[in-house]
Amino acid sequence: GHFVPAKDFPILFEDEYFLAMNKPAGVAVHGGSGVSFGVIEQLRMARPHTQFLELVHRLDRETSGILLVAKKRSALKNLQDQFRVRETGKTYLALVLGSWPANKKVLDKSLAKYLLPGKGGEDGERRVKVVAKDDPNAMPSLTMVKVREANEAYSLLEVTIKTGRTHQIRVHLASEGWPIAGDDKYGNFE
Repeated sequence: GHFVPAKDFPILFEDEYFLAMNKPAGVAVHGGSGVSFGVIEQLRMARPHTQFLELVHRLDRETSGILLVAKKRSALKNLQDQFRVRETGKTYLALVLGSWPANKKVLDKSLAKYLLPGKGGEDGERRVKVVAKDDPNAMPSLTMVKVREANEAYSLLEVTIKTGRTHQIRVHLASEGWPIAGDDKYGNFE
């Protein structure tokens, strides 16, 4: 085991069933894939007397936002069911390079996962790309986009995803030619 520093994150809401916390960018939600611990492990260390703490859903490491953590098994199942049937709308703010056209509202492009070649025959990093709808690995993916603010250089988009694919927003936006600012994997390499 690794040493996990206890950390309490900004709590936005809490009752006996679950808590909603503000996850900062750059923090993994759980340990694994090169990260020895994440938010959930730190939260458990900070609250040793809480019997049950489980992630209801995940957010990418680079994504900041509201993370729900269940404090009872019944709440975990109930909230996960809501996410599964998409009763919970997931809306994100994304800053992209360039002026997004106001009439471009629906991105319906299938995605597939692949691995970059690693060193010495090992698998490299996981990536996602747009593929044809009839590709055997195609996962249907739907993203809705609304322009919140824009100038010539940047657009602030309100993005709602109807499917929750890995890197969906980043890949969909970049594939249209408007990568997320600072995204070093899918487009804005400076």
